[in-house]
Amino acid sequence: MILVTRLDKQRMYLNPDHIICIEETPDTVITLFNGNRYIVVDRANAIINRVVAFRARISRRAASRSAKKYLGRIRSSQFHWDENLLDNVFSDAQNKLNHTPFHSRDY
Repeated sequence: MILVTRLDKQRMYLNPDHIICIEETPDTVITLFNGNRYIVVDRANAIINRVVAFRARISRRAASRSAKKYLGRIRSSQFHWDENLLDNVFSDAQNKLNHTPFHSRDY
């Protein structure tokens, strides 16, 4: 999130991924993809620098050693497959195929 200041001096944080364009008329207008427009005090260059810094910070965090260590963990216990479960699933399916519906039974 980046910090911008509205004309009434109210501080607001925007998600830079939602910004479509920044227009710099006498006032700076930020347009988001949902159609919302915000008039801010900050200049377009300052906002663009904040977006670049935000993305650089995310890239640095993703490239850090701790992130690689976390993403490189082996979690084989999470993906353990029980062979008995597989047999039960197939036997239940076979029983359903062999089952005769109640309304078609002969008595």
